[in-house]
Amino acid sequence: MRKALLAAAAVAAISAAVPALAQTSEITIGITTTTTGPGAALGIPERNALEFVPKEIGGVPLKVIVLDDGGDPTTATTNARRFVTESKADIIMGSALTPPTIAVSNVANEAGIPHFGLAPFPVTPERMKWSVVMPQPVPIMGKVLYEHMKAHNIKTVGYIGYSDSYGDLWFNDLKNQAVPMGISIVDEERFARPDTSVTGQVLKLVAANPDAILVGASGTAAALPQSELRERGYQGLIYQTHGAASMDFIRIAGKAAEGVIMASGPVMSPETQADSALTKAPGLALDQAYEAKYGANSRSQFAGHSYDAFEILKRIIPVALKTAKPGTPEFREAIRQALLSEKDLAASQGVYNFTEKDRSGLDDRARIILTVKDGKYVPAQ
Repeated sequence: MRKALLAAAAVAAISAAVPALAQTSEITIGITTTTTGPGAALGIPERNALEFVPKEIGGVPLKVIVLDDGGDPTTATTNARRFVTESKADIIMGSALTPPTIAVSNVANEAGIPHFGLAPFPVTPERMKWSVVMPQPVPIMGKVLYEHMKAHNIKTVGYIGYSDSYGDLWFNDLKNQAVPMGISIVDEERFARPDTSVTGQVLKLVAANPDAILVGASGTAAALPQSELRERGYQGLIYQTHGAASMDFIRIAGKAAEGVIMASGPVMSPETQADSALTKAPGLALDQAYEAKYGANSRSQFAGHSYDAFEILKRIIPVALKTAKPGTPEFREAIRQALLSEKDLAASQGVYNFTEKDRSGLDDRARIILTVKDGKYVPAQ
């Protein structure tokens, strides 16, 4: 009898321990971003925002591994493969720049791991199953700029942008959307991210004398053509993409930033949103936490990209946990399916509704248009 009681007690103890073990299993998230090199102004806020994301979701701890890729696609590929083979990641995020993000997406889709891109990038059919894009897609952000051009009687536009896939995204969108609206492109210039001068390109743009100029750049490098255009006497409107939306742009461009017209995500100005806006509460939460630690006016659109990925995970991980355990292919598939089944995923930069074909899942709620007045961002007219 005594042996039977002991055996029963042992079985009961093991049974009681099973749920506890499930609660202590980890969800591994590998993040490669750009915290050194020319793209660090984008990647550092993405890394900083991780201080304000949850440490556990659905009762399961999150193991977050962050690696620097320096903006290099080869390094980003190596980091992503480490997440797959060494870390056995359930989820991959990154990177801060478009070229390395494409590289990470390729690895994630080969391995069958959910991937949250933290920079705009083209989601081709081979990248469509496992990747989603956190930043607003270029066509959504471009449209608000071209509509502003049209409303202000802009007939001709010049373009200066990166000589890489990000610059291509914006130039192609300018052709696809602005030209049918009756706006002619009179000059196209390119520069590399590490360049310290764009004088030659700017002189050609000024000579072409367009009514407006669109800068297809991001981070602090976007301030380079902005400054040189004003120094060379260009008086027309200068438009900047959402890749430039940060306080660093104003700090570096200085007085040359005054009057710029900039597309932005709503996280840059949640205070001006209606109380009914689903983006207001998460935007205020991020900005208040970020500025409390990093100082007044330190808010950054790029911080919103990584922060929002975790806002989405707060919704979809509990759904995935109902059908599978972390560390398994079944859990990764459950995450992918939950991204499709859960709707109106509210975050600081927009309200996400992913589908098999729409991998950004955003609409016009994901954009605002700003200008700089007296060294501060204000809504543009």
